[in-house]
Amino acid sequence: MFQFKPNLLTLALLSAGVCINVYAADNEAAKAEAAATTQDESIEVIEVRGFRTSVIKSLNNKRFADTVSETISADDLGALPDQSIADALTRLPGVTAVRTGGQASGLNIRGLDGDFVAATLNGREQVTTGGKRAIEFDQYPSELINQAQVYKSPKASLIEGGVAGTVELKTADPLQAPKDHNFTVNARGSFNDRAGEIADAEEYGNRLSFSYQGKFLDETLGVAVGYAHLYQPYVASQFIGLRFNDDRRDVNGDGNLESISEGFEMQQKGGTDTRDGYMGAIHWQPNDNWSFKGDIFHSKFDSENFARGFRVKSLKNGQISDAIVEDGSMIGGTVSTDGTDNFAVFVVNDNDSKYSELTSGAVNIEWTNGENLTIAADISYSSADGEFVNGGTRAVIYDDMANNVRSAESITYKLNNLNPADISFAKDYTDTSTLGLREVGMWPYDQQNDLIAYKLDLNYQLDNSFVSSIDVGVRYSEREFNAQRSQAGYGFEFGTNPDNQPVLALTDDMTRVVNFGGELSGYPSFLAIDFDKAVDLVNAQLAATGQDPFVPTANWANNWTMIQSGTVNEDVLAGYVQANLDFEIGSIPVTGNIGLRVVNTDQSSTGLQQVGFGLGEEIVDEKGVVSTDYIHNKVGKSYTDYLPSVNLNFHLTQNDQIRFAAASVMARPPIDKLKSGMGSWYDDSATPGYKKYNAWGNTSPLLDPFYADQYDLSYEHYFEESEGAIVFAVFYKDIKSFINNFTIQPFDFEEAGFIVPDTIVDNGVEFPVVKNEGQYQTAVNNDNGGYIRGIELAYTQVFDFLPGALSGLGFTGSYAYSDSEVEFETDLSGESLAIPLPGLSEHVLNTTLFYTLDGFDTRLSMRYRSEYVSEQVAVESQLAFFDAETILDYQASYAMDNGLKFLFQVNNLTDEANKTYFGQTHQTGTIQSFGRQYFLGFSYTM
Repeated sequence: MFQFKPNLLTLALLSAGVCINVYAADNEAAKAEAAATTQDESIEVIEVRGFRTSVIKSLNNKRFADTVSETISADDLGALPDQSIADALTRLPGVTAVRTGGQASGLNIRGLDGDFVAATLNGREQVTTGGKRAIEFDQYPSELINQAQVYKSPKASLIEGGVAGTVELKTADPLQAPKDHNFTVNARGSFNDRAGEIADAEEYGNRLSFSYQGKFLDETLGVAVGYAHLYQPYVASQFIGLRFNDDRRDVNGDGNLESISEGFEMQQKGGTDTRDGYMGAIHWQPNDNWSFKGDIFHSKFDSENFARGFRVKSLKNGQISDAIVEDGSMIGGTVSTDGTDNFAVFVVNDNDSKYSELTSGAVNIEWTNGENLTIAADISYSSADGEFVNGGTRAVIYDDMANNVRSAESITYKLNNLNPADISFAKDYTDTSTLGLREVGMWPYDQQNDLIAYKLDLNYQLDNSFVSSIDVGVRYSEREFNAQRSQAGYGFEFGTNPDNQPVLALTDDMTRVVNFGGELSGYPSFLAIDFDKAVDLVNAQLAATGQDPFVPTANWANNWTMIQSGTVNEDVLAGYVQANLDFEIGSIPVTGNIGLRVVNTDQSSTGLQQVGFGLGEEIVDEKGVVSTDYIHNKVGKSYTDYLPSVNLNFHLTQNDQIRFAAASVMARPPIDKLKSGMGSWYDDSATPGYKKYNAWGNTSPLLDPFYADQYDLSYEHYFEESEGAIVFAVFYKDIKSFINNFTIQPFDFEEAGFIVPDTIVDNGVEFPVVKNEGQYQTAVNNDNGGYIRGIELAYTQVFDFLPGALSGLGFTGSYAYSDSEVEFETDLSGESLAIPLPGLSEHVLNTTLFYTLDGFDTRLSMRYRSEYVSEQVAVESQLAFFDAETILDYQASYAMDNGLKFLFQVNNLTDEANKTYFGQTHQTGTIQSFGRQYFLGFSYTM
């Protein structure tokens, strides 16, 4: 029999992710102390160097963790030039991401998307700028994160919210730094090989980071500061097919009705992402009883990009000839218009920008009596502000702009499955004398998130053979989410522009001819239109006719801007008790924990509710217009959840263990789905002489969380004669429900807390109002739950048993299989179609082959995920099937003895594109190429 008691130095090694190198002398000392402080056979501390450091640290963290979890150490995050920690985390078993701009942002864990993923920074809940719960991980520079851990099974002491899992990010603790003074600088330049295909796209980017960690006053005071800068050009060349309509036509005269695509887009995209991140930490431990910590993290992320080209819309409204049909869908033909219908070819110039800031800070005080009691108090703050601005112009070809006479035009096309379509136009779209500016718009969406939390934790060590210690804690948090919608518009997409907003003639100084490149080089040329000059042109026209200037506002004319603005408040009180276990079953040691977390949530929203007929308050919009059709409402609910959990680790042998975990988990609805604003209308009641109240909004402050019961079972074998392990895991999640937009009828508005007038006066006649018969177009927790289950296999091997230089060879990889009975219905393919759970790939494979020799490191990484369903990027977000993808990254570096390291990397080595389709591959969706990114740089550590 053996005793499983990892010593303090071993655990310190696991937590000290700051160091870049682990020296052999340190390891020999660690081995000696480990042997002296453990009974019977001790677990050997593994000697690691170079990239091997991060690999073995990850294994050690997994080995000694009290939950089912995966870890990436600072060595991995710091050594790879990932733009953010999201790219690094996708190399973990069961973790995937949807690429945005070629880079990972949000994460999926075990087939569930970001709405089910919780995230903490140094153990504190993080808010986001995206309007959802999903954390935008590209906001976090990898250089400032010391460690990232993914909890796949929860424990009672962990903050609730992760049905899929919880990602815990950690910054450096300066008292754990390897030396008294530690300084690191990184500088890298980047190049994108597709930038030359995109007009105005930038080819070169850069990254720069500094960090310092110091220990003072006999190593009782530690200070850490860090700064990371990213300037990254954004490049994409894309063809995007739009959904197929269920409004069918017989396009080829065979007597059958075919579905027709809404249209497609051919665009060049470019822009830049600029991010500046700052980190600071201080740790004062004056004696063995007291510890004082403070940390702050700030990140500012600005993204500006453009999309230019063609948008072909409403193919079904044109005159169709020579149609090409496949399996009931029109995939090609000639579509024509005389200019009087709603089929058109638009020259589009979209400008999208995102400005976001994230701040997270905390103060922590810990006291221990030095024997068996530890008490920790924590106050934390998380804030995220986001400003999202979508703006664009629409230009159409005209025979007579002054009289709104559009030109006849036609397009001939053929979709080519998962390749760009063949397209030709009958007209020239580069002539400013015929191309008229008919629509200009801006649609800003501003959001503010603030969360303050107070936490008190107590740990009491016990001296018995079953429960080693007890954790008890309480946490209270207050979160406020504010959303403001606004709009500025000139003209209309279809129809005839109003007399006071005529089609505007373009000038040569605000346009220039742009040619497509790369795979789209055969497409017709188009005019790039300067958006700022287009706004100046619009303002001149508005001023000449006495209209308001082109400034985005929340206004009654577009009442959705008022209704979709509002505030959500969420107060949470949670308490937990957790018993940490250490006992034996026969001769098998068992460790782990069992506990219960109780959570009370009080959620409410304040917004505008339309009551109509002048029965509301006097409310002024941003244009100064007064309306009396609306009232301020405040609606919400409170609920209490009981979340039990158990984690057991059976140590079969020195190198073999079996884990079992079970828990009830919850994830709250997306924060913007809890808004209470809604529009309304009245119609006749079933009772003659009465009117019934109806409302729309597709959000609801009455939503319940997502709930699930989950089970995990895994076997881990750690190699004895070499460095590495093999892990096999199975999991099962029983999801209780999902959130969908739904119409409830009848709905009792009064019982739900909404204020509804007792009577209305319509055309001089007074009618009593029925409050419990009408329909409510809202968001609901449906009953379409079901299981998600899967297996995961991970294998890591350092081949140090091979002779000579081959001993530096190593491999780490994982495979995950997931499936689910959960299905949703969509008609995006032109017919009702069952689709799997969005974000779920059945097969996910991650591998890294690495080699280390003295100071030389090189590695080739591969990420594969099979097809899945998610939102494709288009004029409107649309669910589509994403084709399977394989991403290859390569890196090589050489570290000199003086602390200088040179690095070269290629991301997306094969220039893998995003490819989507609707139902069947001949119903083409997105073909979006991002290019390869090359990095060259150095780091210096002293």
